[in-house]
Amino acid sequence: MDPMIATFVIMALALVAFVSNRVPLAVVACGVSLALFLTGVLELPEALAGFSDPTPILIASLFIVGDALDATGVTAWAARQVTRLSGTRRRRITVVVSLVVAVITAFISINGAVAALVPLVVVVAVRAGIAPSRLLIPLAFAAHAGSLLTLTGTPVNVIVSDAAAAAGAHPFGFFEFALVGVPLLVLTVATTAAFGGRLLPERHAQAFEGFVDPGAQSSRLRESYRLHTEPVLTPDEGVVEVMLPPRSKYIERHVQPGMTMFGEQLVIVSVRSSAGHDGSGSAEIAGTDARVHHGWVLRAGDALLVQGPWEVLERFAAQADVVAVTAPQSLRRAIPLGRGARRALVILALMVALLVSGIVPAVVAGMLAAGAVVLAGVLPMRDAFRAVHWSTVVLIAGMIPLSTAFVQTGAAQVVADAVLSVVGPASPHLVLLALSVLTIALGQVISNVATVLVMMPISLSTAATLDASPLPFLMSLTVAGAAAFFTPIATPANTMVLEPGGYRFGDYWRLGLPLAVVWTAVAVLYVPLIWPF
Repeated sequence: MDPMIATFVIMALALVAFVSNRVPLAVVACGVSLALFLTGVLELPEALAGFSDPTPILIASLFIVGDALDATGVTAWAARQVTRLSGTRRRRITVVVSLVVAVITAFISINGAVAALVPLVVVVAVRAGIAPSRLLIPLAFAAHAGSLLTLTGTPVNVIVSDAAAAAGAHPFGFFEFALVGVPLLVLTVATTAAFGGRLLPERHAQAFEGFVDPGAQSSRLRESYRLHTEPVLTPDEGVVEVMLPPRSKYIERHVQPGMTMFGEQLVIVSVRSSAGHDGSGSAEIAGTDARVHHGWVLRAGDALLVQGPWEVLERFAAQADVVAVTAPQSLRRAIPLGRGARRALVILALMVALLVSGIVPAVVAGMLAAGAVVLAGVLPMRDAFRAVHWSTVVLIAGMIPLSTAFVQTGAAQVVADAVLSVVGPASPHLVLLALSVLTIALGQVISNVATVLVMMPISLSTAATLDASPLPFLMSLTVAGAAAFFTPIATPANTMVLEPGGYRFGDYWRLGLPLAVVWTAVAVLYVPLIWPF
């Protein structure tokens, strides 16, 4: 089979598999890589190049750094600040979160900003009683707009700036992109805030169903155990409620509130029998008339409320002899600015400094930060591995070779030439419209960098044919290249919110379509006003 035809067929089959939701996305992505090799489109090293590409490695590193912020309570603290500013209304939260991610994206990267803020947005959503699916796609889309605020917002900006200089025009300045980025950000936030409630699904991802509000949890435990004061929850100490399963080594033991256990590292706050009686004051044992002076004899099904250092509580709850009602890790993460928060923030600040300065490649900055998180004791190694959304990493790695095949086989060029042959050298605005629509279409299936690299020579050639300035064509190309709103595979940022939001493949285009129309209008009508033909 001709390599170009094979590429089109593989792309079509992959899109069908993605839309069907019957095959795991990571499996489809790996299938794409294998299909490109088996059909002879790419050599084996090229077909597997996505697994050695810097982008998946960077994203895995950022997942670890983001989880460190979450585990140390930085996310919980930031969520309180965002909630304080935005309240519990979806539209206000959307506006605040979108502005935050846009500013961070302008100086770091889309992937870094989204990876760091996904846990924050989930916490804010749960606190406000809103499905995270109503906020995470707007987060990713706002990051796209934020990438057009500065030269460092995305590699595409650097590419088109260099191309402008090579074409004889002036290179775009560091903040010159903001002339179009700020209006796009305003329009994006307005669109997602206005229509997100109706166009996005109300869906909760299984991975985030275990969120715990420490205040509500403390009040519940006080009522359940009839305590006079609420349990102590601090960055250093907390409580855990455990049930005794059958054959637990603690069954038949005599206990009472105030006793120590687990090597005298934990204190029993209260006991509650399986029949519902509490052990804070009375010594009644469920199911009998017996009385044990100032204590209890534990039975299967009884519950213990135990207090102590978080690290000890986590080891205690991990035993097979108890079943934690609420995992200590979940409650600990909800305590604002817990132990290790300062170290996590310092590591984050250093990573941001490296990313902004460009002293080392972005992937190196991410890997250094991820390694520092473990070496500084912020996250144990096992938690660092668990923090990575491996299906997301595999999805991105598996789809990168499709972009390579699309460019190498000439498939992208054929599509571009066909569209331009229909439009012809008509008015500059009509040509911009055709180029923008084609760029947006390509950007849904290949990376925005690959899309811009394919379309850039066509845009420059068209500008020369029309005897027009290359600046409006290049800036319009930049805008259209960032308008990747229709699929979760269009950009890594779109992919990163897929699982936390519980999204399906077809959820993106509903809000992405009106937003793409807005961005196209900006690219065709507004850009030439700032950079005339």
